[in-house]
Order: sequence, then structure tokens, then C-alpha cells
Amino acid sequence: VQLQASGGGLVQTGGSLRLSCAASGFTSEYRTIGWFRQAPGKEREGVLCISSSDDSTYYADSVKGRFTISKDNARNTVYLQMNSLKPEDTAIYYCATTVRYGMDCYVEYDYWGQGTQVTVSS
Repeated sequence: VQLQASGGGLVQTGGSLRLSCAASGFTSEYRTIGWFRQAPGKEREGVLCISSSDDSTYYADSVKGRFTISKDNARNTVYLQMNSLKPEDTAIYYCATTVRYGMDCYVEYDYWGQGTQVTVSS
């Protein structure tokens, strides 16, 4: 099981980015995929999740109305669309998944990708 996060970069306040989480070794369509982030000096926090049944759950209230999550099953990839970015969104973003199939978003995550840096300038 491997997860490859990409798509990060430097963007101005109010801009957009789309992060990708490419899965290999398993079918992402049938597993819960979560996005997390860790800002410098802060603990890792959950951002958004999509379950095996394609239900999305926001872990962070601060991104509601700005971030969305989606799956591209043909590409075995999950996307995090981030709009109206703010400096406080600056962090390393990670995607993660579970060992088990058919789970919802209230789970312990078992596999983690390496992270992609998002920097939002003011």
C-alpha cells in the first residue's frame, strides 16, 4: 500500500490548489481516504475525509465552504480541492488510508503518504 501526495506549492491568499493522492497497491474506491495537515510548531490535524461509500466528512470547521474532496476511481486518485486559501492553511498536507475496506470517516488511519507542502502568502 502506497500513497503519493502531490500538487502543493506557493499560492497567494485567495488562490486555489488541487492536491492529489495517488494510491497504489490497493483500490482507493473501496477505502476511506483522509487528508491531514501539519503546520510548523503545531500538531497534525484532520482536514477532510471521503469514505468508501463516497460520503465526505469535514474534520476541520475552518475549511468548510472552501475545501472539497473527490475520488477519480479510474485513476485510483483522491483530490483535495482548496479554494479561497488563507495564510493559516499553510502546512504540509498528508493523505492517509485504512487497512480495512468499507469504512466510514471515523477511523484510525494505518497508511500515510509522504506529504506535500502548501504555502499561502499574505
